[in-house]
Amino acid sequence: MWNKELRVAEEAARAAGNVFNRTFGRVHKIVKKGDIDLVTEADLEAEQTILKIIHRNFPRDNVLSEETGLHGEVSDRTWIVDPLDGTTNFAHGFPFFAVSIALELKKEIVLGIVYNPYMEEYFQAAKGTGAYLNKKPIQVSKIQTLKESLLATGFPYDIHEKPETVMDLFKRMVVRAQGIRRPGSAAIDMCYVAAGRFDGFWESDLKPWDTAAGTVIVKEAGGKLSTYEGNPYDPYKKSIVAANPFIHDAMIQVLMDNG
Repeated sequence: MWNKELRVAEEAARAAGNVFNRTFGRVHKIVKKGDIDLVTEADLEAEQTILKIIHRNFPRDNVLSEETGLHGEVSDRTWIVDPLDGTTNFAHGFPFFAVSIALELKKEIVLGIVYNPYMEEYFQAAKGTGAYLNKKPIQVSKIQTLKESLLATGFPYDIHEKPETVMDLFKRMVVRAQGIRRPGSAAIDMCYVAAGRFDGFWESDLKPWDTAAGTVIVKEAGGKLSTYEGNPYDPYKKSIVAANPFIHDAMIQVLMDNG
């Protein structure tokens, strides 16, 4: 059902990936959007590359992209694009970054791809078709308890303004889990949950383009998604928990514990 959309998303992602592989380790222009929120010339070039490919194939579709906002407002189909999730990593030469492209149809995310061009890892999923890494099926882990779990998280761009809240949640989780990693790309973190590399992931204050593709990949891999409060998650919510179904509720209990 989604064959053309998946093909176009892959074409766009791999074209953007070529931009990043060509410029990785040679970033010359970095602009600060906030104290620690960056954009490079590669972000902008890759975004334009993606937009051209999507508009050429689906001229009536809307596109919501990180750097240039919303294009078009008449379709019930919206492509949600993050040309470079993990810009700070990319700018510092740390090879943990990805292109993220999702398709939203009537307020539901039905397709998502996340592509790390440096590691040549291509994650994809479409509603009802399963989740895949480099065309091979993936599933979430079967770890049963938090104390056996490897978790991932991220810190919001305004952490300097509210470090106590963020670090309190981190401290609660780190004493209960086997280990915690903070790699710096929410899109990849979610895909690693889908692939069973991480058992769970939590973060707050993300944008729709950070998580849209990952939501369908996690769901199709058998994972569970919610807000910190345990409510249904969508990419426009302020917090996310993505985990295998065995530890998800335990993560919610920790995050909602007020002491």
